[in-house]
Amino acid sequence: MLTISRPIIVEGKYDKIKVASVAHAVIVQTDGFGIFKNDERAALIRRLAEKNGVIVLTDSDAAGMTIRNYIKNILPADKIINLYTPEVCGKEKRKKTPSKAGLLGVEGTDAEKLREVLRPYSDGGEPTGGARVTKAELYALGLCGGKNSAEKRKALLRELSLPQTLSANAMLEAVSLTVSPEKWEETISKISAKEWQKDEVSE
Repeated sequence: MLTISRPIIVEGKYDKIKVASVAHAVIVQTDGFGIFKNDERAALIRRLAEKNGVIVLTDSDAAGMTIRNYIKNILPADKIINLYTPEVCGKEKRKKTPSKAGLLGVEGTDAEKLREVLRPYSDGGEPTGGARVTKAELYALGLCGGKNSAEKRKALLRELSLPQTLSANAMLEAVSLTVSPEKWEETISKISAKEWQKDEVSE
């Protein structure tokens, strides 16, 4: 069982139960979009973030991203650690139908995968020395501001087990937090050889 001093923000009670099964931590749920009208909950998150910030672990779908953007608007950027569960197609056991995006949420994520995501931020853990990638480098790699940039970015995010909906700026943040320089270089080489040469063929 991991012990994590930073509070963890999740969407719902089943997400909270799942995270609590792998980590001892203060876990605050947003009740989905309920936080948008819950000033007391927003104030609690601000107060909890004052010391060392908070970990935001919402689902990787559009709703989860909307909640992340809300938290981004109520907290300073340096008080937010955005972590993401891998994008895996499927549905939670308790649900009759999959989510709109067809992806497993936090509650449906494999326990060991969830530990891997959280472990670097546990007490005694060592945050990954993330790859320091600049916007200029993304542009040079064709990952923003160019032909098929969005598709190239999706292919890269898929290989990195990050949400494919991340913007270029959000991807930079996620890479700096969760992807080692070695993994970044390895993945860039792999994607360049497999995916991006399609441009050359089409041209």
